[in-house]
Amino acid sequence: MINPSTQSGMVSLNAGPYTIQGVSVAGVYTSLRVPELGVVLDAGVPLRSFAGTDRIFLSHAHADHAAGLASLLSIRNLVGRKSAQLHLPEELVEELSTALGSLSRMHRAELQVDFIPMAAGATLPLVNDLHVRAFRTHHPVASLGFQFLRRVRKLRAEFLALPGAEIAQRRKNGDTTLFEETDHLELAYATDTLSRVLTTSPTLLQSRVLILECTYLDQQHTVADARQRAHIHLDELLERAGEFQNEHLVLMHFSQTHQPSQVHAILREKLAPRLKPALHIFAPESGEWFG
Repeated sequence: MINPSTQSGMVSLNAGPYTIQGVSVAGVYTSLRVPELGVVLDAGVPLRSFAGTDRIFLSHAHADHAAGLASLLSIRNLVGRKSAQLHLPEELVEELSTALGSLSRMHRAELQVDFIPMAAGATLPLVNDLHVRAFRTHHPVASLGFQFLRRVRKLRAEFLALPGAEIAQRRKNGDTTLFEETDHLELAYATDTLSRVLTTSPTLLQSRVLILECTYLDQQHTVADARQRAHIHLDELLERAGEFQNEHLVLMHFSQTHQPSQVHAILREKLAPRLKPALHIFAPESGEWFG
């Protein structure tokens, strides 16, 4: 298990090649940034240092994940950033557009955003070989998770012996059989969901890095409670601990019924010894929650 560092209450940790920064407490706020991918994941609180990131991914519209969006866009205006790209469930576009329009009129300044609606199963290119695939999460409102992947083209094995000049000529002639595409599953983000998301989207278990909610940790809230509220309980992950084939598992979105130090203690004792992936706990090691 690898411990996070904290600065002013924010958490920052390294999971493989990726840095994950931000804050997350269930029902209060969640906003993360992965600078190597150039993405912000949810905007439950407007973190000033996140305003320079141009791609924002909104999982759903509950306040603890979306209430900071307008303020984040306002900060972007202050520092002269162009319109942000907002990837979000397609069902949210109309109402969120109306809400931001109303706020823009009250601010007397346009809160600029380019809506990129997504449906479960859709895959879109982002930059270079980086793509994002949306998957359905299981929550009472319209919601998605996001899986980031590198799509790599390589020459098919049966053509490896061809001379370079012949390959070039066949490419020029439009031969589509020369290359095959391989998806390298890099990082996935699944929050505010029933644990069955691991069954309905099984490739999450193969992502190099999986960021996953784990709201409830003990019997203060039972598995039945977690399912009623459409969240994940630690006991459900313990039952499936052997299924995680990731290199890194980042757990987040903990209930504030536990202090950060308690979260670390429970997960170190119960889950870390049973996992194949390196476990990262997205919470301060000590002290209070951010804010």
